[in-house]
Amino acid sequence: MSIANILAEGLKEFSSDVSQSQIDKLFKFKELLTEWNKKINLTAIEDDLDIVIKHFIDSASILPYIEDKDASIIDIGTGAGFPGIPVKILLEDADVTLLDSLEKRIKFLNEVINQLDLKNIRALHGRAEDFGVLNEYREKFDVAVARAVASLPVLLEYCLPFVKTGGIFIAMKGSNIDEIADSNKAFDILGGELQEIKEIVLPGSDIKRNIILIKKLRHTPTRYPRKAGKPSKEPLI
Repeated sequence: MSIANILAEGLKEFSSDVSQSQIDKLFKFKELLTEWNKKINLTAIEDDLDIVIKHFIDSASILPYIEDKDASIIDIGTGAGFPGIPVKILLEDADVTLLDSLEKRIKFLNEVINQLDLKNIRALHGRAEDFGVLNEYREKFDVAVARAVASLPVLLEYCLPFVKTGGIFIAMKGSNIDEIADSNKAFDILGGELQEIKEIVLPGSDIKRNIILIKKLRHTPTRYPRKAGKPSKEPLI
């Protein structure tokens, strides 16, 4: 089976309506990722098939849990644009914000946005701890998502301040989710509640992933997130 077919079949597992134009944009994204990765360290995943499965299909795995297709979404610690850019390509009506602390990645993301002619998406240079206290971003998003950024107690402090009451935070994790047991204090303080854990196997592989769905039940106290570096050094456990 060709890589294009593997991508198309994999995406069908998570989205019932994928166009050829969207698949073309994903392959253009792959070309840009491969080209820029020679100049700056964007990803350790370089094989075309691995990019398709571990980046594109993995990013698409959260689509079933975004109920509103025009949702406002923030991808925190987006890195090379995962899952935010594939989600934007596949959910064309969504409004997507990409946040990352490395400026060179933001330059790459802006190039991707321009080359793919994506609308209602922006890349911001900064830390979650700094943006999460700003009125422009605090509790303004229907969905926050983060993939392999930090342990769950730390992620909760990074991400829940951005989520509206009633919204969701989607934490994308690998096969080990023992850290959930350490997250009760963070849930209680920050206003979130564990809703569901979905274990999946990425189509075209034997790779296990866990999608952790957290509902935002009430406002996050204004003292959170704490100053940059504090959540990771002194997690709420």
